[in-house]
Amino acid sequence: MFNLGICEMLFSKVEVDGGPGYEVQLCTAEPGTVATSGGAGIVIGGGLDVVAWADTVIVAGTGARMDVDPRVLTALRAAARDGKRIASICTGAFALAEAGLLDGRRATTYWAYTEELAGRYPEVALEPDVLFVQDGQVLTASGYAAGIDLCLHLIRTDYGAAVANTVARLALVAPVRHGGQAQFTDTPLPAESGSSLAGTRAWAMTRLDQPLTLADLARHAAVSVRTLSRRFHAETGLSPLQWLLHQRLERARELLETTTLPVDQVARASGLGTADSLRAHLTRRVGLTPSDYRATFTRLPVT
Repeated sequence: MFNLGICEMLFSKVEVDGGPGYEVQLCTAEPGTVATSGGAGIVIGGGLDVVAWADTVIVAGTGARMDVDPRVLTALRAAARDGKRIASICTGAFALAEAGLLDGRRATTYWAYTEELAGRYPEVALEPDVLFVQDGQVLTASGYAAGIDLCLHLIRTDYGAAVANTVARLALVAPVRHGGQAQFTDTPLPAESGSSLAGTRAWAMTRLDQPLTLADLARHAAVSVRTLSRRFHAETGLSPLQWLLHQRLERARELLETTTLPVDQVARASGLGTADSLRAHLTRRVGLTPSDYRATFTRLPVT
């Protein structure tokens, strides 16, 4: 139910130019009441014909990893042949693998099932420790909350960072967790001792336009640089400088979408320094130069 719910919750919140950004439909091989692991039933009215007109097909994990309905496999293969974007959440990766869509591709699934997936489908280039993976038209998320990250990534790809971050705020979830971030961290819940670095991350977010060093972050957190790096990785799955780069790129993307600031000013305001630095990082991340990104994702009205 959670896998299904997050897709509907996030995509239905996308609004572009006063209208919905997506039409979301649920479908199954046998329309009707479908049992869930929680004991409740979900009534799904759409059959697999829905897949034929969809632009993006997302396979929600059910916990089942065997005996995928052959009709589902046929629909997924047809969708792949048609060039549709196909994604899975959690154990939905097993359906994609059974359909042959992950052969030779990088993929992930819920950490508890990575060995099983690797053993059954050795053709898959499994990445067991990441939140989600995109390889061409096929994406896989590790499960549960990582499905949220995958959906926000799709929204960000389609409509830009400003729209994705608005949806994240409406849903009260973190707007940016990069796909390469670890599935789980050493300390998923900070200790009651107050040792969490959340306050330092919030402090840094208000100073992205300023030069921030490891020493600056450690000083604010009142810890050594070594302790800062260890705790930062434990809490976020990233090093402090990797996290700063992700946040600065996200700030730059929003400024490109929502302002007319020149590229060099966007670079300075986001802490990336120069237009050349912004261009290099943005091209590496999304494959677009700042000017091309702005032309594609601007949220400013046409004058």
